[in-house]
Amino acid sequence: MEKNKITTVLFDFDGTLIDTNEIIIQSFQHTFKTVLGEEKPVEDIIKTFGEPLSLTMSKMLDIPPEEAVEIYRSYHYKKFDDLICIFPGMLELVKELKSRGCKLAIVTSRLRNTTIQGLKKYDLEQYFDYIVTADDTDKHKPDPTPINIALEKLNSRPEETLMIGDSMFDILCAHNAGVKSVLVGWAIAVTDEDKIGPNKPTYIIERAEEILGLLE
Repeated sequence: MEKNKITTVLFDFDGTLIDTNEIIIQSFQHTFKTVLGEEKPVEDIIKTFGEPLSLTMSKMLDIPPEEAVEIYRSYHYKKFDDLICIFPGMLELVKELKSRGCKLAIVTSRLRNTTIQGLKKYDLEQYFDYIVTADDTDKHKPDPTPINIALEKLNSRPEETLMIGDSMFDILCAHNAGVKSVLVGWAIAVTDEDKIGPNKPTYIIERAEEILGLLE
């Protein structure tokens, strides 16, 4: 059977394209200190990476999640630009994919305002044909809806699409949408068991440019 050529590449934002690990951890710890008077173990925070913020807060704190989210976001917005950076090779990868005629989209559980802010910091917004954020749907990863929205907007087929992510939420979302999944080697929220388990990613890359070898 002939292998489908990849025409479309979808990127998660946090922990995949942009290194937001530090700002996310600091924002959670600020929230915990404000509400509880103490921090929580960093590993407990990392386990939630890729999950919608309100859901995480509802599980980790006893106050209404909207109150916790407001504390988190007030800190997050103030520190965001200073504490994010782009992962090595990702800017070059995005430019090369675009030059090859690939259709590109962001599929993230982050809100649109800071997603756009992060993209603009590195002049990345111009390369993406569509951006799906938490503002666009009530159904979030691992539900396939965010990817399905991107595919519809891009007029792309699942079998011709890669989803690049750093969490099992990304990988499961891809699987549920019938899309090939790529786990980045700099992911910090995926275990060795996840990498070889029944829901393992289609591919694992250690460097951004390895994506180019998956296009044919």
